[in-house]
Amino acid sequence: MIPSGQARALAADNDTADTSDISTLIASLTGEVNRIAGEKTRTIQQITQQMKILALNALIESARAGEHGRGFAVVAQEVRTVSQQIEGIARDLESQLVGRTGTLMSSIDGMMDRALGERMVDLSLNAVELIDRNLYERTCDVRWWATDSAVVDCASDPTEAARAHASERLGVILAAYTVYLDLWICALDGTILANGRPDRFAVQGQTVAGERWFREAVALKTGDDYVAGNIERQSRLGGAQVATYCATVRQGGRADGKLQGVLAIHFDWEPQARTIVKGVRVEDDRTRVLLVDKTMQVIAASDGVGILSERVPLRLEGRRSGHYHDPSGALVAFHATPGYETYPGLGWYGVIIRAGH
Repeated sequence: MIPSGQARALAADNDTADTSDISTLIASLTGEVNRIAGEKTRTIQQITQQMKILALNALIESARAGEHGRGFAVVAQEVRTVSQQIEGIARDLESQLVGRTGTLMSSIDGMMDRALGERMVDLSLNAVELIDRNLYERTCDVRWWATDSAVVDCASDPTEAARAHASERLGVILAAYTVYLDLWICALDGTILANGRPDRFAVQGQTVAGERWFREAVALKTGDDYVAGNIERQSRLGGAQVATYCATVRQGGRADGKLQGVLAIHFDWEPQARTIVKGVRVEDDRTRVLLVDKTMQVIAASDGVGILSERVPLRLEGRRSGHYHDPSGALVAFHATPGYETYPGLGWYGVIIRAGH
């Protein structure tokens, strides 16, 4: 079965393709109507021009005939008048037809713009929904692993043997869950007691007491609660972009047990997010797919530009989703994070920007 987000994206692709085909057909037919109308009105104008010349010649000849040509002159004058009327009708027909088809094309352009905008909104939702589901799993992981006996023993009595065993156990977890850079067991004072990759990241003995996620973690009420951090560069992990998730380690591994420490898991954000934004199907290289946090800071970009340095001034106007044209003419679509299961999301948005012509 296709996940709902992917199904919406596929449906949006099909709807837009159908609309594009219809629009192309209508544009082609409209152009053909304009061409035929132009040709026919020019033919009418040529005929009326000939009639005018004939009428003029008839008037000249009637004048030469004198009294005998007076009746013929009246007829010639009427022919001239009729030809002028026909020429006027032809001009009006061409003008009105071109005007009507122009209005039709403008309406089609508007319809196409709306269809494209709605498709981009669906794709924005798809992107942020995929990352929500991914990060929901991270909240499950951290709460589960915080009850592991090796983790609990290390936090409860951090002897050298307990710390070594915990590091070994965390290493086994990392070998199975490749989306993480490292896992840290922290004492209540913020000291890192053990980590899963001590050979790669020599962090044991360092303190994280000043980290926001640690301060929020030690304030959690039960083992069922968790902290979900915003994307940041973690200097202790080589400046990698990470999403840090925390849960409390409690006595006996029980949700209501006495607080013993904090387990912090560092999700390797950049490659996972890049896969999602680059996997969104867009029209051309004029289109950027982004994830932004609640401060509108870019945390993922299909073109790799502006990550953790650019802010997108979204025109939300109280909406959770929508699309609009910015002053540069670019079409901007967005959708707020819907959350997933017990993970409410962090106020992030999926954003797609298609540059104007």
